[in-house]
Amino acid sequence: MGRKKGNQTETDTPAAKKKKENKGGYSWVNEFRYGRSISVEFFKSNAWLLLIIVVAVIGLIGLRYKTKTKMSEIKRLNTELARAESNKLQEKAAYMSLIRETEMRRMVREKGLPLEFQEQPPYELIDD
Repeated sequence: MGRKKGNQTETDTPAAKKKKENKGGYSWVNEFRYGRSISVEFFKSNAWLLLIIVVAVIGLIGLRYKTKTKMSEIKRLNTELARAESNKLQEKAAYMSLIRETEMRRMVREKGLPLEFQEQPPYELIDD
């Protein structure tokens, strides 16, 4: 061990302790881990910066939430639009069928043909 000076050895002095710490190398990770690099003075001197960063992060989180809700609303409206377009096509097909039927009835009346529109489909008769 080291020489004794009073009640302390040479290795127990503050200078010797710093040498021991420096042997492992200076590591800011160790200082950060043990809370030595961040002090109250750091927070006092950088309070505005920290406040701006916190507000920016909260703003970004809010923006992301707003974007997600708008995207889900867009998806819902696209689905509703697709259903409305499908319904429109069905109604258009029914309307066009009625127009063709009406036109056919008009032509039958003009030509004087003895044809009638059947409301029910024809029956199949099975002879045993």
